[in-house]
This record gives sequence, structure tokens and C-alpha cells, in this order.
Amino acid sequence: MAVNPSPKRTSLFRQRGTAEGERVEYVELFFDLVFVFAVTRLSHTLLEDLSGVGALKVALLLGAVWWVWIYTSWVTNWLAPERLPVRLCLFVMMGAGLLLAVAIPHAFTDYALVFASCYVAMQLGRTAFFLWAARDGSRELRRAFWRIFAWFCVSAVFWLAGALRQSLQPAAWTLALGLEYAGPAVYYWVPGMGRSHTRDWNIAGGHLAERCGLFVIIALGESLLLTGTAFADLEWNSHTPAALLAFGSAAVGSILMWWIYFDTGAQRAHYRIAHSADPGQQGRIAYTYIHTLIVGGIIVSAVADELLLAHGDHGVPWIVILSGPLLYLMGTALFKWVMNDRRAPPFSHLVGFALLLALIWPAHSHQFTTLGLGITTTGVLLVVAIWESIALARPTRTP
Repeated sequence: MAVNPSPKRTSLFRQRGTAEGERVEYVELFFDLVFVFAVTRLSHTLLEDLSGVGALKVALLLGAVWWVWIYTSWVTNWLAPERLPVRLCLFVMMGAGLLLAVAIPHAFTDYALVFASCYVAMQLGRTAFFLWAARDGSRELRRAFWRIFAWFCVSAVFWLAGALRQSLQPAAWTLALGLEYAGPAVYYWVPGMGRSHTRDWNIAGGHLAERCGLFVIIALGESLLLTGTAFADLEWNSHTPAALLAFGSAAVGSILMWWIYFDTGAQRAHYRIAHSADPGQQGRIAYTYIHTLIVGGIIVSAVADELLLAHGDHGVPWIVILSGPLLYLMGTALFKWVMNDRRAPPFSHLVGFALLLALIWPAHSHQFTTLGLGITTTGVLLVVAIWESIALARPTRTP
């Protein structure tokens, strides 16, 4: 995360207060294509190993992929991507990101050092570039970036140690990512330097909200890609009523996820952070942290949809079918709670979450077929979407 540059800003900073200075640039969208590939690799890695250990490994890798992307989005919130040095930095990040994504399926085996090296290089390299870009900024600006750099230096030790010693890898990488996720929560406190303050993170809230919304679109696009590919791979004589139901349920489920996030929640949050007196605080909680749950829920749901299409009622764990919608509703409920000053999360989401939890016992005791369970979870999302749309509908005013 970054802080507000001093009035003596360099040409690398965005010109705040103008539409051009806060819009998402084409090079940022181009950069995101690397993460389309990364999300695809995460989905296929989870498909290959649906065990509890496999799920935890993918969760850790997702946390790392998201952390690289969100930190880069904070950086481009401040720096102007159309400036040549910033653009070149993004292109270098893209190259490292492609290698990182390639390494994902074997990140805990043969490609551990490739993954860790690319990750550390991206985090440290981007932060070092930002320090160079802020060389003419205020003293507090430079101190903020040095704090972030110090945190990444500490975590880098554990990333690389885990990659070099396989016996240490799970613990070392978990500790490394945990340290990084703790950084914003403790305001990057460093002995002798103190900590940052959210009032210093005076970001362009609308830009960050749009960037995170675009990442949700990336994850939803991956969901549709997996569903479409799995359905297309079926033999035409395999397009049974069950396969058609699974395909329809998956497609409708993706649409409902889009609806629940974008119909009202994203718009209201966009307005709120764009007009907030402390956008850094909201950006830290609602976008930097909570969106990990939202993206994770979409990825797990996509995996469940592909399994249902490929295997029907055979060999699809019920916990995979329920976990995706549970994570997604948890994430969207927390997101809307934080961004709307509610006393509690949206009641529609709480009811949907409770309905999904109520399905655990009958699913565990095989009272549902896996296809029936998948269709039922889509029905729960439909209830949430309709409920919230009705609850937030504004009455029509007569002239």
C-alpha cells in the first residue's frame, strides 16, 4: 500500500482530481491477462487434488497470487501506467507472473524455487521501483515504502527457505504469507520506524474499486470457461438430461454470482470509497482482505461445476459443491457490511449462508445426489439475489 505523495510529485504519479488520472488504463487490463492464466492454473491444480491438504495448498497459492495482484493495483493507483518507466515495470511483472503461473501446479514439488523466486522478485522488485519513483516525494512517503519493503524482505527469507528445503516448505510458506497478510493489519510497524496510518493511504477509491471488480470478472470468466470446456468435451450422445441440468445450473450459478456482487453491492461500495474521508481504511479491509474470500468462492464453485459435468452423480465430493457458495456468500456479506455501515451483514446473505449450512448434514448422509445438491446451491443463490434486489429496490416516484 502507498501513501499520498507530496505536492512536489514526479511525472510518474497520476494527476489526481481528473477523470484521466483515476481511470483504469489499457496496460492495467493487459497486465490482468496474466492473472486469467494464474486463476486457470489454480482451478486445475485444485481439480487434480481435492483432498484437504490439496485444498490448503491451493488456498495458500491463491493467497499469494491475490497478494501480488492487489499490491500492484495499489501501486498503479498512484503511479501513471501510461508513463514509460511504469509501463516497463508492469511488463517485467507480467513476465515474472507468467513464470509464477506456470509453476503453480508443481509449486510444492519440482517448481518450488521457480514459484518462490518469481513471487519474491515481483514483490520486492515492484516495491523497490516504487521507492525509486517516490525519490522526490515526502519523507513520510519514503518511510512508508521502506516499511513495506522491510516486511517483504523478512517474508522473502521464508519463501526461499521453504523452496530450498522441502521438509520446511508448508510451514515456511504459511508463515511467509501470514506475515505479509499481517502487514496491513498492523500498519507495517517496523522497530525504530513506527507504523503508517490509514490517513496516509489517500488512494483514489474509485480506481481500486474498479480494479477489484475487474478481478472478480476474471474469476467469473474462468468459471464460465471451465463450464463451457467441460460441456464441450462431452460426447454429443452424452448430453443427457443430467448433463444439461448440470450445465444449466453452472451457467445460472455464475450469472447469480455476478448479480449478487455487481447489481448493487459493487456500485454502492464504489460510491462509498470514492467519497470516503478515509479511503485507505476501506481499501485495506474491504478490497485487500475480504475479496480473497470472494475470488476463492468463485474458483471453488467453478471446480465443482466442472466435476458435476464430467462425473455427474459419481465421485464429486459434497464439500466441494457447498464450499464455493459458502465462501462467496461469506465474502460478499462481509464486503457489503464493511462498505455500507450496516449493523450486521445483509440479512439475505445470512439466510443464504444458513440454508447452505443446513445442507451439510443431508449432503453428508447422502440424502442428496451430487447433481441435486449442485442445483439446490444454485437455488440458494437465486433466493439471495432476488431477496436483495427486492429489499434494495427503490419505490417509483410519481411526477
